[in-house]
Amino acid sequence: MTRHEAREQAFLVLFDKSFHPDQTLEEVISVAAEDEMITLDKFANSVVSFACENEEKIDTIIEQNLRGWKMSRISRVSLSVLRLAVAELLIGEAPEGVIANEAVELCKLYSGKEDASFVNGVLGEYIRGRKSE
Repeated sequence: MTRHEAREQAFLVLFDKSFHPDQTLEEVISVAAEDEMITLDKFANSVVSFACENEEKIDTIIEQNLRGWKMSRISRVSLSVLRLAVAELLIGEAPEGVIANEAVELCKLYSGKEDASFVNGVLGEYIRGRKSE
């Protein structure tokens, strides 16, 4: 499985989890695996686990980088993509530009250009802020 495919699988789990907040991550993964919707490799599993374990911190980062938006207005696709990308940025195993580009591509695939542009803007704000720290 390529890193791109792993990110897509991780996104699908986070997206599915957004519909089932009361289920554990293991339950969401188990149901999705039974339905043959996903196959998580080691990378995807680690990013998803990190994102879920640090959801509050990640959501705070997202909220701090919104301009004229509230968290409640963000689509589930965009929020899931942002959570995935911020988690990966915090882990720090891939270049920031690659992570941002992959997030934009996932958004284009699952939502559209408007959401992709929004995600790009939020991630750009966060990445620029990290560089000035």
